[in-house]
Amino acid sequence: MMDIIRVLVTGLLRRWYDNLRNLLTGTRPPAGAAGLTVLCPIINDSDGNQSHVMALRQHLQDLPLHENSPMAAVPNTYLCRFYILNDVFYQGAPAEEEHLKSKYLVYSTNFHGDLDSYLSGMWEHAQESIRQVWRHCVAFENVRTTADFVAYMKKCQVRNHLFFNGSTGDPLNRQLKSLYLKQEFSRFVYDHQNTPPEDLQRAFQAFIARTQPGNPDSPTWVAGADTESIKT
Repeated sequence: MMDIIRVLVTGLLRRWYDNLRNLLTGTRPPAGAAGLTVLCPIINDSDGNQSHVMALRQHLQDLPLHENSPMAAVPNTYLCRFYILNDVFYQGAPAEEEHLKSKYLVYSTNFHGDLDSYLSGMWEHAQESIRQVWRHCVAFENVRTTADFVAYMKKCQVRNHLFFNGSTGDPLNRQLKSLYLKQEFSRFVYDHQNTPPEDLQRAFQAFIARTQPGNPDSPTWVAGADTESIKT
């Protein structure tokens, strides 16, 4: 049993060390991790009895959060954020004062995989919510298919100059499974201190059967959850 604990702890420490080393040395994020930022111009007109920008702002404020967020259903989303960019800041002389011609919807996300697959997953798993958000943006009325959406987002994409991925770069389901196993194994160790060896072995076998370490999809943490929430 102590050998198993030693292997698990050593693996965790090695991964934490690798992440810290990559940060300090400027090493690129692990293969599979990617970032996306899009700036989509908001329609400068009214939407019923209010402007498109005000209607969009209210809609974003009303979106559910955490596991109930529509973006939690999008595969391999590490994290994401919506906000409205009203204008750029004037830093003062000797900088030149400039202003945006439009207000922009900004969508920023870190995800796993290639961009086309991620954007296709957004459309396939959150199309209704996407339409409600982006309908306030210029030319989005022409988006009707997955390919249209991918092309639209790429047209609005800006380069991520300071991309930082705070995770391992593994697919989301593997990361959630790892967090779940870490939590459950910590409980197991706490609950079985001073347990006789023969009982400990049986308990550990039951732990393996319950947590299914080889199954990345179940049981595991629920994507987007801010409190303990396990999917079985």
